Amino acid sequence: MTEDSVELVRRVYEAFSERDIEMFLELCDPDIEFFPAGTSGLSRGGAAYRGHAGIGAYFADVERTWEELRLAPQTFRAIGDHVLVRGRVYARARDGLLIDSPAQWVWRVENAKVVWGSATSEQDEEFGLDEPPKP
Repeated sequence: MTEDSVELVRRVYEAFSERDIEMFLELCDPDIEFFPAGTSGLSRGGAAYRGHAGIGAYFADVERTWEELRLAPQTFRAIGDHVLVRGRVYARARDGLLIDSPAQWVWRVENAKVVWGSATSEQDEEFGLDEPPKP
């Protein structure tokens, strides 16, 4: 399961990179909870995106908030039903905020679907977030 989970999470990054919401949703459980600290911090006071409708709102918030947002995952490590990803985030907000920061993501996979995710970076303190949400 761990290699399958890592491959599933790699496909999540591919879908996001291509802004292919349909592919992204195919990889996610209908009840997914997602906590992307930067986007949710800037767009919705740190609130999670829940369910497929929430993922649609996330993609809309990304478009509205960021002129550019690139994720560069570098390492993937399966730990039980979680996948830890470390890499970098490169972003330019529409208001001029620039981010080039180490980042980490944690994803929980159940029944070959992503059911929970969290994204944090060293920049998160700027968004008023002291620590990532816990699964």
